Amino acid sequence: MSRYEPAIDLDAVTAIDVHVHIEVDDHGHSSLPDDLAAAAAAYFKSDGPRPDLDSVAAYYRERRTAAVVFTVDAEILLDHPSISSAEIAEGASRNNDVLIPFGSVDPHHADAVDRIRRLVEENGVRGFKFHPTVQGFDPSDERWYPIYAAVQEAGVPALFHTGQTGIGAGMPGGRGLRLALSNPMLLDGVAADFPELQIIMAHPSVPWQDEALSVATHKPNTWIDLSGWSPKYFPESLVRAANSYLKTRVLFGSDFPLLTPDRWIRDAPQTALKPEVMPGILKANAARLLGLG
Repeated sequence: MSRYEPAIDLDAVTAIDVHVHIEVDDHGHSSLPDDLAAAAAAYFKSDGPRPDLDSVAAYYRERRTAAVVFTVDAEILLDHPSISSAEIAEGASRNNDVLIPFGSVDPHHADAVDRIRRLVEENGVRGFKFHPTVQGFDPSDERWYPIYAAVQEAGVPALFHTGQTGIGAGMPGGRGLRLALSNPMLLDGVAADFPELQIIMAHPSVPWQDEALSVATHKPNTWIDLSGWSPKYFPESLVRAANSYLKTRVLFGSDFPLLTPDRWIRDAPQTALKPEVMPGILKANAARLLGLG
């Protein structure tokens, strides 16, 4: 298996989408159990195809956009084998002109730290995705600190889902998933104790947008991605921050395939986002964070 090395020509791409899910692997295995996948599709009103990695690459190549791709390893809580992050990195190697692989490791795995190190050293992943609600862990609990230490030592970012999620929405009891685990304030202590760890707080963090902005304002090693919502629904406080004091740490993300980059970019002009901040949001900030040039 080849180790991923990026070959992205920043002058040739118009944007970097930092939030793209690989939901089906090359063997047809789904990232979520069938009931959760169906509930998420209903929540997002999305019944379109769930493309494999090479199809995702073709989609983004056609749009001259680079994409950070990942799955969510929540094997323990969901009792469902995850898609292989090593295979995602291998697929990204085949498409390294447009794809950037992040790994995902369920914190509950006894060998989570070893898995993180292997994914970096052997597979070349460029970051890690965590979803506290779906993985069922409180990110502020110091029992997870060895995981954060390993990610910080590797020099790659950690992307955390924050805010509301469509996973489990509408199912009895939300299928047992707990929204409070994705309050961005739970990441404040992590950012304080791991000042070299670059932390991306994914999505408008509804209903905790002010908490996310507070953490990002206070901790310069934190970032916000704008995925999962059409820009026309962004909270006004988030738009104001993206236009001014956080403009260098806000990132374009779609949440593909549940929300497409086409819709995000089409709806952005309907907001108060200033034209002069858009080059940074769409590409320059992510390029700097990911060390792409």
